[in-house]
Amino acid sequence: MLHRLGIPAAALILAVAGAPLAPADPTDPAVAAADAAPAPEAAPPDDAVAPPDAAPPVETGAAPSGPPGIAHTPDGRMLTVLAKDETQLPVAPLTTSLSSREWLVGATFTGEGMDSVKGGTLEVGYQIGCGIEMDKVKLNGSIGLSGGQLAYDTTGASGTNGLSDIGAITVPIQGQIEVAPRPGTVTAVVVNKKSFKGNSTRVTIRDVHVKIDNCVGASSLRSYAVLTSSGPDADDIVSYYGVPKTF
Repeated sequence: MLHRLGIPAAALILAVAGAPLAPADPTDPAVAAADAAPAPEAAPPDDAVAPPDAAPPVETGAAPSGPPGIAHTPDGRMLTVLAKDETQLPVAPLTTSLSSREWLVGATFTGEGMDSVKGGTLEVGYQIGCGIEMDKVKLNGSIGLSGGQLAYDTTGASGTNGLSDIGAITVPIQGQIEVAPRPGTVTAVVVNKKSFKGNSTRVTIRDVHVKIDNCVGASSLRSYAVLTSSGPDADDIVSYYGVPKTF
């Protein structure tokens, strides 16, 4: 009796022991996909957005150059004068006057083509135009004298021994300042005049100070250069003019 009951119990234990174990917490596919996805990369910095502590760009006053001046001489030569690397930087006037205009200018001027007629001069400078000039000031004035009437008292009742009160005396003074504006003019400022003996020449200027006074209107500035080829019997001249810049 005891042997028949023991066999089924042993078989039950073996069946339970041989059965595979099921996972207690199956993995969610959505969670697994999220865990497997790589983290997004950080966006690169925007080059268009400057850092808050970046310094503002430095003003250089760069100015465009005009076309070269070219002249064909009667003896078949071609003279050429031009400018490059031009700068025209407006600066505050040293006099602090509202009617003054000042600039720091620079450029490289070259001239060539003298060929057999070597030598000559190269003059470089700037032309300054002013819309309205006020350089004439006139002071108009007048002065006067006025007072009471002078009387003589023959009775002596006034106690002045014959002279009565003459009243108050006033000295009126009037003044007027007259400023006469006139149409503006163009002023040529010569920076350098170079004499040379070869076939070409060059003048380079940097941060040269030019100014004009008594200008209350708009002002404009442009560079110029005059190349002269000097021979024993004749001179040939050609000019260059920069692009006008209004300030």
